[in-house]
Amino acid sequence: MWVGAWLVMWMLDGRIDLANLGMILILACALAALWLPLAASMLSCAAAVLVFNFAFVPPRGAFAVDLRQHALLLLTMLAVSWIVSLLMARQRQLATSERLSAMRTEQLHTLCEALREAEDPRQAAAHLREALSQLTGPPATLLIRVETPPASDDGTAAIEVGEATPDERAGLWLSLRLARPMGPGTGRHEEQPAWYLPLRGRRASLGAALVPVPLAHLPAKTPALLSHAQALCDQMGLALERLAATQAAAAARDEAHAQQLNNTLLAAISHDYRTPLATILGAASSLLDQADRLSAGQQRRLAAVIVDEARQLARLTDNTLQLARLGAPGMALQLEWESAEEIVGTVLRRCRQRDPSSRVKARVEPGLPLLRCDAVLLAQLLDNLVDNALKYGGDRPAVEIVARRVDDRVMLAVRDRGPGVSAACRERIFTVFQRGEAAAGPSVEGEAARRGAGVGLAVCRAIARANGGELTLRSRSRGGSSFECALPVIAAPAEPDRERSGAVS
Repeated sequence: MWVGAWLVMWMLDGRIDLANLGMILILACALAALWLPLAASMLSCAAAVLVFNFAFVPPRGAFAVDLRQHALLLLTMLAVSWIVSLLMARQRQLATSERLSAMRTEQLHTLCEALREAEDPRQAAAHLREALSQLTGPPATLLIRVETPPASDDGTAAIEVGEATPDERAGLWLSLRLARPMGPGTGRHEEQPAWYLPLRGRRASLGAALVPVPLAHLPAKTPALLSHAQALCDQMGLALERLAATQAAAAARDEAHAQQLNNTLLAAISHDYRTPLATILGAASSLLDQADRLSAGQQRRLAAVIVDEARQLARLTDNTLQLARLGAPGMALQLEWESAEEIVGTVLRRCRQRDPSSRVKARVEPGLPLLRCDAVLLAQLLDNLVDNALKYGGDRPAVEIVARRVDDRVMLAVRDRGPGVSAACRERIFTVFQRGEAAAGPSVEGEAARRGAGVGLAVCRAIARANGGELTLRSRSRGGSSFECALPVIAAPAEPDRERSGAVS
């Protein structure tokens, strides 16, 4: 830039006046200041003015100056060139600061996006490590706590991302426990060649970061870099704290749900068991105290009452205990490959053993795939649905068990031609200890409805969901209800060829 300016001035010497030549020199000073450091720019401007005086200002070839004519020109040229140099240096400094601010803002944005997208903030540890390494050059190391409080300082209670020596690991644990930064510019352990920065949440520190600091960054850049590095670490700390709070809230909800379920079960046992027990006690007392006064028919009726109420208690007990087991946190079923035909056949045999006169039929589509399920639970589901259909299906209920394939699912359904369920109750009846109303009004259910505890359908839906399916209620077009359990079809292992019956009669 300077060489070009001097060539232009030599070419125009004698063609334009001295002041215009001086303007070319000031332009060269301004352009050179775009790249030169401030001190070099000011020295070069001063040297340029001296050379201009020597080469162009009369008397030429000497540094003498006519104070009346040229001193003000030379001083003005020097002052303007220095002011331009100062302004250019300031602009370069501001531009550099803006670039750094933009880079740091982008780093924070990228890290926040990674933390937002990650289900577990620890999955974004690589993003934090990369951002910290970009600040100073050498790779950073992270220590993220996985236990609260840490069990020991040997690293067994934390995840380490990167490599650290035993001394560095001890420093990380110290920074984690104190929740304070250490290293150059922090006021603590200034002699260390690295920063130890805690991953701080609002209430505690959940990790620490080791960021090596080369001597080239000290001391001028330390405060800004340290503040930005700590801001990055605090974003990770807040995300880890939110994860811990979410997990604690989920655990508290599970515990509260379990406690609520236990309380509800106790209330059900104390309330819904009272009537059957009183009936059994009354019938048994009559047989014991008045057996000689009762006819054989009366004795049989009392015995039948005892058997019926005991069977009702047994069903209520099974459903209640099953509901408690299915609602327990962490419950996992023992799933096996089972045949839909065998499950339906088991339910049908139980119904006929209890009441040979019951009008229960079954229809099974041939060629159904095997189900990955708990057969005992599914049999209990169908048994409960059949029992409900027999209770609420009218004077002579006709109940049908259907098993067929619908797209990629196998549907097990229990259908009846009873009064149905009112639209307002079709979802509520699947809630525990809730009873529904028939479409024709509550009086249709009669005494059978009062005997129900409101757990049967809740257990059925819980069983369906535990087996990966869903239980729904559909009203039939010509009256009645269809309770349908849709179970997913999973690729089953090869099985030997065997006869499959199209219907169980």
